[in-house]
Amino acid sequence: MLHLSFRRVAIALLVLGTVTVGGGLVLWLATGQVYSLEDAVYFAVITVSTVGYGELPEMSPAARVVTSLLIIAGIGSIAFFQSTLTALLVEGAIGKAFRKRRMEKRIQAMRDHFIVAGAGRTGRMVVSELISSGVDFVVIDCDEHHIQRIEQEFDANLLYVIGDATEDHSLLEAGIAHARGLVACLTNDPQNLFVTLSARSLNTQARIVSKVVEAENEPKMLKAGANTTVSPNQIGGVRLASELVRPKLTRFLDETLRQQGAGLRFDEVEMPSDSPFVNSTLSQIPIRQRTNLLVMALRAPDGTLSFNPRASEAISAGTQLIVIGGPEDIVILREMLGVARHTIHG
Repeated sequence: MLHLSFRRVAIALLVLGTVTVGGGLVLWLATGQVYSLEDAVYFAVITVSTVGYGELPEMSPAARVVTSLLIIAGIGSIAFFQSTLTALLVEGAIGKAFRKRRMEKRIQAMRDHFIVAGAGRTGRMVVSELISSGVDFVVIDCDEHHIQRIEQEFDANLLYVIGDATEDHSLLEAGIAHARGLVACLTNDPQNLFVTLSARSLNTQARIVSKVVEAENEPKMLKAGANTTVSPNQIGGVRLASELVRPKLTRFLDETLRQQGAGLRFDEVEMPSDSPFVNSTLSQIPIRQRTNLLVMALRAPDGTLSFNPRASEAISAGTQLIVIGGPEDIVILREMLGVARHTIHG
């Protein structure tokens, strides 16, 4: 739509230029070439713009006719150009306001979604993973260019709030009251601490994960309300060491877990209390028959982990199945167990 508007402006500008230059050429011929071509074009500009410094000397009847037609055509061309340019500006402003209002309504209607506070380098990777996971989420950032860059990179239409994530009104606009979780991944620890504190005061049930730059600030984040913290520096150090001493294993994990589209992924699926398979054993749940998932572990409601679970192990309500497999198979498992699937709309 915007592209077509720019095209109309270009056409209007071309018409105006053609009338002016063409009128100057015709005026030059109609005056018997008494003036130079440059002077004739200059006089045409004066005529079209309706400035009118006065009538030219030695104006023949033919030149007067040309001048009259040039005035009419010039006024029409200027009116066409102005109306087209005004329409472009109005359409852009109204269109942007309409898109913003529609986005606000969609965010207000969201439930059980995630919020990403910060769309910088760390936030960009968080958004990438959330897109791959197929969950609803809202991004908060002060700079709209960060959002646009992520949208272009991942070819996605994001739901976002332009504002300061440390302020309550930005979190409320992003739907923190009904959010399932929040990631605080701003530039420094004080900002993430404010986000964590504000988010916890606005939603006591949400899971909050905060980025920590300095390790000594982790206890403060946890006291402020974060469920857990992640240190990019620590993870980066572990990754560097793994590349050094276990390069083949690291490469294998990269190839299996980080391939766009076709890669495998770890995920957790919690057994709902109203699932038809609650208290069933692993062998009674048709995971192998309907998916290619591999159940790596079970996490009981009390937090106990059971690796490589036996087929005879019963799955009670609240138990989390830690699986590895393709995204489509994980969706099938969620639907099979009766877990609501949170998809990205639009």
